[in-house]
Amino acid sequence: MNDVQKEHLKYILTESRDRIMDKYIKGSIEHDSNLNEDYTVNELLEEAINEAVDQLTYLLTLRQKLNGE
Repeated sequence: MNDVQKEHLKYILTESRDRIMDKYIKGSIEHDSNLNEDYTVNELLEEAINEAVDQLTYLLTLRQKLNGE
């Protein structure tokens, strides 16, 4: 990897870590729960599917806006 790629990777890892920490802490406070202990496998799966649906909704809306629709 060249220096530009290394810096890009460093940015991605730092941004990811910071966002995960912030969201995890916010969620644990908001739901007053422990993600690893308080949810069943099925509940985690359903929440992951809901998050994927949200992400697709945001991406499709973003594409629509970028295309000036």
